[in-house]
Amino acid sequence: MILLVNGPNLNLLGERETGVFGTETLADVERRVSEACRAYGVEVRAFQSNGEGALIDFIQEHRHAAQGLILNPGALAHTSRALADCVAALSCPTVVVHLSNIDARARERGKSLLAPVALGQITGLGLLGYYYAALHLCTLLSRAAEEGERAGAASWQEALARARPSPVRMPTPAGSGVAIPPEPDEEVPEDLTARGEYEPL
Repeated sequence: MILLVNGPNLNLLGERETGVFGTETLADVERRVSEACRAYGVEVRAFQSNGEGALIDFIQEHRHAAQGLILNPGALAHTSRALADCVAALSCPTVVVHLSNIDARARERGKSLLAPVALGQITGLGLLGYYYAALHLCTLLSRAAEEGERAGAASWQEALARARPSPVRMPTPAGSGVAIPPEPDEEVPEDLTARGEYEPL
């Protein structure tokens, strides 16, 4: 089951600042996500509230059954440490969605407390952001099911962890002079030639 959770004022989609958020309604969002997940045989449970506590209560109530979370926290993305802590405590992956490009709006909207605790974040794509979030989570769940069958994973959480893509290391062209950062388990040599004070850029 994937949770689709929308925060404050998203019940007004379709009538609130349509130049920014578009004309689709919250019902359109829920229908599109449900249709996308249904193709993978995944159930969606949708919830919207203008209250921070109600959002946290809903997520916590379904935390053991949830296999993924699509979350549009609205303005709470920039203010709610409690919601960020709730998401960080989940055993399932979270994709944060914003209809608008929050980095292109007021400066205080560019800092998200939710982004660091989420698997990923999609901004500025309107309703398509929800759709892509649903596809990504369903793809992860499909891979997890295959991995679980192949490796005999003890739980879907373990299988999901194995199915998550590992970070991609981009190859460096030969002769480019660009040093490849060491792998995390490699020892980083100390720079014995470094000296002096450095001013911040």
